[in-house]
Amino acid sequence: MPSAIIVLALGKDQKQWSTIHAISRSQKEEYPSTVKHRHVDLSGDPNSIANELKGVEAEYLFFAAYIQKESEQESWDVNGALLENFLEALKITGANKKLKRVLLVTGAKQYGVHLGQAKNPMEESDPWLTGSEWPPNFYYNQQEILKKQAANGGWEWVVTYPNDVIGMARGNFMNLSTSLGIYAAINKEINQELPFPGAETFYTRFDTFTSSKLHAEFALWAILAPKAANRAFNVVNGDVQSWQNLWPKLAARFKCKIPANQFTRPSPLASSTTLSRPPIDALASEIGLKGTAAVKPSTLEQRIKLSEWSKDEKVKKVWNDIAAREGLERKAFEQATWEFLDFVLGRNYDLVLNMTEARKMGFEGFVDTWEALDETFTELEEAGVLPKIK
Repeated sequence: MPSAIIVLALGKDQKQWSTIHAISRSQKEEYPSTVKHRHVDLSGDPNSIANELKGVEAEYLFFAAYIQKESEQESWDVNGALLENFLEALKITGANKKLKRVLLVTGAKQYGVHLGQAKNPMEESDPWLTGSEWPPNFYYNQQEILKKQAANGGWEWVVTYPNDVIGMARGNFMNLSTSLGIYAAINKEINQELPFPGAETFYTRFDTFTSSKLHAEFALWAILAPKAANRAFNVVNGDVQSWQNLWPKLAARFKCKIPANQFTRPSPLASSTTLSRPPIDALASEIGLKGTAAVKPSTLEQRIKLSEWSKDEKVKKVWNDIAAREGLERKAFEQATWEFLDFVLGRNYDLVLNMTEARKMGFEGFVDTWEALDETFTELEEAGVLPKIK
């Protein structure tokens, strides 16, 4: 999703970006005339990639490719190779000689948020979780590759850390908004209230989100800003949000009510999972939290485990009926990221990313998180993914 939105943002300024090369396995978006798309399998070796990139040169490169794998070690190996082989291919074609700066899109997994509670707010200077006591983090591998290649090639780099991205891309249902919208639309269809699927703990804790459009705005700023060279940046909307604020707005948008006793009534699809060592434990002694409750393993808690809810044949039938009646993308339900949403809503810890570094460098972009969600739901409706609420 980030790459497509960045391409569209570049296409809006045809004077600044007269020729844009978009490289991916497939093109789902309708791009401006300044965009030249090439179908390239980035999982190939450097020579095969170079063969497909003949004649492609650019001064600035935005790299947002990612392949999801089952294990952390596989992710480390595959995604490291994805970046390194591409950069090596540019050496083979000679395109690397024109490069001035490369921007790599990563995420808040940088801070180990998938493992549990991190120090809040998270800052770019926070130490990496390295060593045998921590699972491999492929973002570290990619960043080391990026820095080494930049030093050898004589070009600059930038890395972005977005979190809980809000946005959509055509033909791609793997995003937070699609799953949330489908869940709400199904409850609206059967005239049910809309309970928060996560637990009470996270409902009242804090999160920071990233609008894909804001991220694109930041990427275009960072690729040119002199002060942004050779730095990594948190990229979030600028507000700090909580589901106790967002969920009532979401329910009202889909014309549903929130159960007054949503966290105390029976819930047969409730689930709880204990995570491993939390990232904050790496800093516990240094910041004076050793031996406290803050460094105990975090948990994922769901009142309604959506990855199970989505398997219910009755639920599937409701969606199929809606899709048939409204002419929607039926496959959106099956391809929605229910397990990801379980994780995002089930965490029992805060995720606050500090934007101070970007502000110091001169980036002033801001997006209201609810407005970003609302706008994305509208875009999903117009694209025929979600039904228009009547």
